[in-house]
Amino acid sequence: MTTNLRRYAIVGTGHRAGMYVEAILGEYADRAELVALVEPNPQRLDAHLRRIAEAGAPTPSTWGPEQLEQAIADERVDRVIITARDDLHAELIVRSLEAGADVVVEKPLTIDAGSAAAIEQAVARTGREVVITFNYRYSPRNSALRQIIQDGRIGRVTSIDFSWVLDTKHGADYFRRWHREKEHSGGLLVHKSSHHFDLVNWWIRSEPARVYASGGLRFYGAENADARGLAERPARGTHDGAHDPFELDLRDDARLRELYHGAEQHDGYLRDRDVFGPGITIEDNLALVVDYRSGATLSYSLNAHSPWEGYRVAVNGTEGRVELEVIERGAVLADEGLHPVLDPSAVHAGEAESGRPIGERVLLQRHWEDAVEIPIESGPGGHGGGDALLLSDVFVGPGDDPLGRPADWRDGLRSIAVGIAGNRSLATGLPVRIDELGIETLVHADGARA
Repeated sequence: MTTNLRRYAIVGTGHRAGMYVEAILGEYADRAELVALVEPNPQRLDAHLRRIAEAGAPTPSTWGPEQLEQAIADERVDRVIITARDDLHAELIVRSLEAGADVVVEKPLTIDAGSAAAIEQAVARTGREVVITFNYRYSPRNSALRQIIQDGRIGRVTSIDFSWVLDTKHGADYFRRWHREKEHSGGLLVHKSSHHFDLVNWWIRSEPARVYASGGLRFYGAENADARGLAERPARGTHDGAHDPFELDLRDDARLRELYHGAEQHDGYLRDRDVFGPGITIEDNLALVVDYRSGATLSYSLNAHSPWEGYRVAVNGTEGRVELEVIERGAVLADEGLHPVLDPSAVHAGEAESGRPIGERVLLQRHWEDAVEIPIESGPGGHGGGDALLLSDVFVGPGDDPLGRPADWRDGLRSIAVGIAGNRSLATGLPVRIDELGIETLVHADGARA
């Protein structure tokens, strides 16, 4: 019997927790043992316990969030994996560290400056480790872009243009669930865009210094629906009768039905609220200008109601320009259903939806030379093999990675700092300096990690 297994607890047993449960029970069973689940909703706990039992693995103990410290002590937990709601991350991280466990946390690290400072202080007090899982770094196309910049093929970076579009299947889903309330998610600038800001920080190996933001809720929400003359709508998508393309009926997907529809009787959480209903406090159209310490400037935009999904990046340098274009879904059609999970690995380069080719391309053009397409080497599994690399770094430990893909809490701070400053800029109409946020690591950082 193996005796050197690292003992894990998972806090929050929604959809995202499944990736870690499967990894512990499967490929990393010789390195990791799931000994505790921490979750207030009994139905979601039962859903994961059934899967664990079906896999023939030992049954972990179950705890409420208020029992986190006891779970860590009684089960001798080495590491806590946090997949709870974003606004709960900071408290759970601090409590886990002070109870004697290291932490793996889903992005974003947290949602505001005060809680970010609390994490910073807890790491300093305890000396423990916080790993943040930025899976986008591991996507082969994003790694290819980092390699080109790191190799100096476009010289010193002067500016970045980054446009991300979420379609009416994926983007709309943020306006159904708890993400629609900024107090819980920090808005898309923190919850979603922290991925994108981390990519830029990592690509150019620099840190954000000043942010100016503009945007608003211009498509979703009750006021926009009224302005466009939409008829009165059901409060949620799970109902009998006809459905329009924006309604998600939880009964149509076995996993959503199990984790959310059947669980709402215990906590009242509705996973399928109307995207054109009242109470939405986040933005669906956003634009930022971000100045970096290196002297580069980022222009960034996010749209959450596009008819297609993907992103375009152009990085300008003193010796040329590199461009990355990604089309993950070419169209959202009214009759195809609204299961919200987008798996880019399920589509194939060159496949066309309504005339828009699915695929990805990196194009490098140096001054005085023709453009050259750079090969993207993908592997099996989610995100072109990136998910497998990420999980290996989490459960085995980072190796000698010349691209510096493993991330810790400092990278988490640098990514959310742009969104937090952006939210403050939205509120004030003024540019915001990162050193005004009150987070010491950002003020006195000695440069982003290579």
